[in-house]
Amino acid sequence: MKLKLASADSATDSVESCLDCLLKALAHNNTEASVKIQEMGVLPLLPNLLNPQSSCTPKVANIIAEVAKNEFMRSPCVEAGLIPPLVQLLNSTDQEVLLQTGRALGNICYDSQSSKEQFASTNIAEELVRLFQKQAEHEKKEMIFEVLAPLAENDVIKLQLVEAGLVECLLEVVAQTVDGEREEDIAQLKTASDLMVLLLLGDESMQKLFEGGKGSVFQRVLSWIPSHNHQLQLAGALAIANFARNDGNCIHMVDTGIVQKLLELLDRHVEEGNVTVQHAALSALRNLAIPVVNKSKMLSAGVSDVVLKFLQSEMPPVQFKLLGTLRMLIDTQAEAADQLGTNGKLVERLVEWCEAKDHAGVMGESNRLLSALIRHSKSKVTVIQGGGVKHLVTMATSEHMIMQNEALVALGLIAALDLGKTEKDFVGANLVSVLHKLLSDERSAPEIKYNSMILICAVMGSEPLHKEVQSLAFIDVVSKLRAHENKTVSHQASLTEQRLTAQS
Repeated sequence: MKLKLASADSATDSVESCLDCLLKALAHNNTEASVKIQEMGVLPLLPNLLNPQSSCTPKVANIIAEVAKNEFMRSPCVEAGLIPPLVQLLNSTDQEVLLQTGRALGNICYDSQSSKEQFASTNIAEELVRLFQKQAEHEKKEMIFEVLAPLAENDVIKLQLVEAGLVECLLEVVAQTVDGEREEDIAQLKTASDLMVLLLLGDESMQKLFEGGKGSVFQRVLSWIPSHNHQLQLAGALAIANFARNDGNCIHMVDTGIVQKLLELLDRHVEEGNVTVQHAALSALRNLAIPVVNKSKMLSAGVSDVVLKFLQSEMPPVQFKLLGTLRMLIDTQAEAADQLGTNGKLVERLVEWCEAKDHAGVMGESNRLLSALIRHSKSKVTVIQGGGVKHLVTMATSEHMIMQNEALVALGLIAALDLGKTEKDFVGANLVSVLHKLLSDERSAPEIKYNSMILICAVMGSEPLHKEVQSLAFIDVVSKLRAHENKTVSHQASLTEQRLTAQS
C-alpha cells in the first residue's frame, strides 16, 4: 500500500488506481487494511479529494464508508475533518456520490457518541432535511433515513432536526404512504413513524412538539391511534407514552380525552392481538396514571376493566406493562384497590406470575402489585386465600430495598388484621427466619430493620411463631440495634426488646 495520494502533481488516473488498490485491500481484509490506512496517515489526505467536481469522489466516499465500519476508525474519521466535506456532498446530483456519501456518514455516526457530538456542531440537520424535502425517489429517501436514524439518537441533534422541519416531512411521508399497498410504502411508513417516535425521546424536542397540547404535531399523532394501520397505531401509542413523561403533559392529556382513544385501541386488540400495539398502549396508560389527580379520572373511565381483559396474555412484555398500569392506578385509591384485591382471577394470575422465574420483570411487578393491593385496600382475604403470602415473604428478601419494604409493610398489615388465618402461611414460608436474617444483616436499610421489628411484634400473638422467635434468640440481635444511629430504629429496638422480654 505505497500511497502517494498527496503528490499534488499526480494525474487523476494514478490517484484513481491508488484508490482502487485501497478498495481492493479493504475488500480483502477490512480491519487490517483500515489499521494500515490509519498508520500511514491517509485519512487527512481525503478531505481534499472529496470534491463535488472530481470523478474520484464516489470512490473516496466508498473508502470512508468501508473504513468507518470499524469502531476504532470512527473518531479518526471525525478528527481528519471528513464530516464537513461529506455533508456538502449531500447536495450532489450524482446518484453514486449520494449513495456512498450516505453510507459514509451513516457508518461514521453509528454507535459513536463522539462523532455524534461532532455532527451536532455542523449544519448536517438542515442539510439532511433540505435534501429530504427535495427527494421523490424511495431509494434516496431510504438512504437519508439511514443517516438520520443514528443521528437522531443524540438529544442536541434531535432538537436541530425538529427545528429544521423534519417532523413536517415525516408527517407528509406518513400521509402519503398510510394507504399504500406496495412494499416500499409499508417500509417508508414504518421508518418515518419510528423516526418520529425517536425524536420524541428527547425532553426538549418532545416539549417543543407538545406545545402545551395545542401543537399541530401532537394533534396529528393523536389521529394515528384510531387508524386502521397497525404500524401507525403503534407509533401513535408510543408517541403518547413519550409525551406522557411529565405530570403537566399527563394531566392535560387525560383532561382532553386521550384515555378513551387508548381504551378503544386496546379493545380492538383483545381480538386482533397485536402484541406490540398492546404493549405500547399499556405503556401510555401506565405513564398517564402517574399523577395523583389522573388516577380517579382514569379509573372512572374504566381503564382497569379494559386492562384486565389482557390477563390471559402469555406475552411477558404485555404482562409487565399490565401489572405496572394497575399498580399505578391503585396507588392511594383504596376503593379500586379493594375491588381488584377481591378479584379472584387477578389474584390467581398474580400468584402464578410471582413464580415466573424466567421473567424477573414480571415476577417483580406481580409481587409489587400483590403488596400494593394489601397496602392500599387493607383487604387481604383473597390474597391470603390465593396463596399470596409466601410470595410476599420471598419478596422481603429481594435485592431491591423498595420491594423489600413494600413486602414488609404488606405482611405487617396482614399480621395485624388476621394473624389466626395467616399463621400457617407464615410458618410455611419461614417468615421468622427471614426476619432474623434481615435484622442481623448489617447492609439492611434502616426502614427494613424498623419494619422487620414491627412485624416481629405483630406475630408474637401466635403461639407457633412466638416459639420460633424464642428459638432464634432474637433478643440478642434486637438489643444490639438499640445503639443504631437511626433514632427511629433504636427507639423501635427498645420497644421490641421490652416486648420480647415480657413474653419470654
